Amino acid sequence: MTDFYEVLEVSRDATDDEIKRAYRAQARRFHPDSNPEDPDAETRFKEVGLAYETLRDPERRRRYDLFGEDGTRAGASGAPGGDAFGFGDLFGAFFGGDAFGGRAQAGPQRAPDAEAVVHLQLAQAAFGATATVEVRLPVACTRCEGSGCEPGTHPSRCDVCGGSGEIREVRRSILGQIVTASPCVACSATGSRIPSPCRDCRGDGRVRSSRSIDVEVPAGVDDGQRLRLSGRGPAAPRGGVSGDLYVTVRVAPDPRFERHGDDLVHTRRVAFTQVALGARLDIETLEGPEELIIPPGTQPGHVFRLKGRGVQALRGRGRGDLLVRVDVEVPGRLTAEEESLLRTFAAMRNEEVATSQDKGVFSRLRTAFQ
Repeated sequence: MTDFYEVLEVSRDATDDEIKRAYRAQARRFHPDSNPEDPDAETRFKEVGLAYETLRDPERRRRYDLFGEDGTRAGASGAPGGDAFGFGDLFGAFFGGDAFGGRAQAGPQRAPDAEAVVHLQLAQAAFGATATVEVRLPVACTRCEGSGCEPGTHPSRCDVCGGSGEIREVRRSILGQIVTASPCVACSATGSRIPSPCRDCRGDGRVRSSRSIDVEVPAGVDDGQRLRLSGRGPAAPRGGVSGDLYVTVRVAPDPRFERHGDDLVHTRRVAFTQVALGARLDIETLEGPEELIIPPGTQPGHVFRLKGRGVQALRGRGRGDLLVRVDVEVPGRLTAEEESLLRTFAAMRNEEVATSQDKGVFSRLRTAFQ
């Protein structure tokens, strides 16, 4: 199966501009007029065009990332990326096959896809990591090498469908005779039968096995996003095309930070004396402590921005920022000396504060509302 990203020679997280530039370069490279002596140039040129038409459209690209090339054609009729219900589909819905007698593809079919989950810490998601997932999936049988046949034997042509993998019937309808086709049950639409099945896989060509798969997680991935590992899913019966493995990323919450896109928000509690007089504080970042200067007179809720200390951008370059929000901590209990100093300070600034008698009233109110 053609990989459109490989055709354009771009990564799976390429931006729209990168895809457009890659298409122009590849189109010039394989244009038939530029390669008159290369018989394969026209084929490659068409592949480049198809890859670009698929990846340039956000919806078609999403379906391709999820389901591969088949997903971009699902429900299509005519225009690229369309979802119209075609005339052939209409007959298939009513008569169970191809209204125009088209032949189904015999032989081993593509295996279904599988899903797994990988758990990451915030720093791993921010900078990228290699994670390992444990999966239990069908794999090719080693005894028969995926053929389903006992070693030394071979499959034979199905005597029910004659090797076509389908049963064809002629039906009469109000529109005249219609040829319909349905998968052959005797050979499971493969066109062949196994007279001597492999004793390990019983003719299926695969067995279930547990294995570890390394997943290259790109920097900037967020919680809930899925990664597609092409061809790393279940093996198909009797030598068919393996399915894909979709890995859902789960990022554990970090008590130090809140993530907002590529930016991180960190709330730092400081004493009111520190914001009033200024201070030098160590601030937590993904890469370790970093000094932050609090200027005198900093107000509660003020946000300091540390450029480039956030999360790596998933599609594109650069990193987000770290936003440090100041939360002023007011002491709940004061010693007699501390209270005296604060009262002197308030008097010097002509600020009205509670008297000693008011303190008793506040205490009773606090108790009443508890």
